[in-house]
Amino acid sequence: MKRENILTGSPWEDKMGYCRAVRIGNTIEVSGTVAIVDGEKVKADDAYAQTVNILERVQVVLEDLKVSMEDVIRTRIFTTDITTFEDVAKAHATFFKDIKPTTGFYEISKLVAPEYLVEIEITAIATEKPLIQEGL
Repeated sequence: MKRENILTGSPWEDKMGYCRAVRIGNTIEVSGTVAIVDGEKVKADDAYAQTVNILERVQVVLEDLKVSMEDVIRTRIFTTDITTFEDVAKAHATFFKDIKPTTGFYEISKLVAPEYLVEIEITAIATEKPLIQEGL
């Protein structure tokens, strides 16, 4: 099966030797993704905004791989503060309320920088879309 890597241009991709996502066959794995904290729309103390930002960015990566959020079967959510659960859950539900992938929510001691409250990994399985035949 062909392997497809999605790169975003982050300097960390070469420095660390990874890519944002990998697709082999119908399986897609998205690397741990943190928010782009800009201090305005996404603040260092706003777990809801960080989660939305992460999932919006992942959505674009999945679209680049010709799949959608509906193909997500698992999310893994890491946080440095477990008390953010309600905010993170609300943001997660914005994208997955009807899809309902399996998920885990884990408190860890640190992420790569102190402004990050949330990091999310995603697994998706591309589903085969039925072919629409003319005249049927």
